[in-house]
Amino acid sequence: MSETWHPVIAEADFPEEGKATTIVNGWYVLLGKVDGQYHAVNDRCTHAASFLSTGRIRRGAVMCPLHGARFELASGRCLGSAYRDLRTFAVRVENGQIEVQVPDVAPSMEELPISL
Repeated sequence: MSETWHPVIAEADFPEEGKATTIVNGWYVLLGKVDGQYHAVNDRCTHAASFLSTGRIRRGAVMCPLHGARFELASGRCLGSAYRDLRTFAVRVENGQIEVQVPDVAPSMEELPISL
């Protein structure tokens, strides 16, 4: 499956709280900044299918606001639970612009978050 780089946000405009969201080629992307590094994951809890972006980021992990599952931003790994890991996306900074690399095909229904 091919993937393409997409500009998301200027590094200077990245929010101080350490997270930003966007939709790129149909993918809901949560960008997080941990210890000066940017990471991108699919903005969908693998257990509850809810948006993770409404949860908190602490100690390098995002917490699902519905049931508290925690996912490491750098790897997408689920911490302390048996839920599937998150899909991660490559991130780079080019000329002051944060870019993410997402698949060229739109996400399936199993990859999309739902609103409750």
